Amino acid sequence: MRKFILPAVAALALGAATPAMAYDAGDQTSMEAALDVASSFGIVTVSNTQFLGDEWEVEGRDRAGRWMQVHVDARTGEVRNVDRGW
Repeated sequence: MRKFILPAVAALALGAATPAMAYDAGDQTSMEAALDVASSFGIVTVSNTQFLGDEWEVEGRDRAGRWMQVHVDARTGEVRNVDRGW
């Protein structure tokens, strides 16, 4: 009986999982473009990239190893803000 319970539970869990849906970015700036913008402002090593709905937040380090964060507008690709650690 146990031989059949575990596979049945696994099958139910897989069937209940929400399928991944493709996201249509429309006319928004891609993550790759946001990373290019951030690198033009000095980020050489990216540690985190996050999409916040209306902007991309790219965190990383500059050539000197200092932390920095660049906020890129998701529609225009323009930089909204640059935070630099000291």
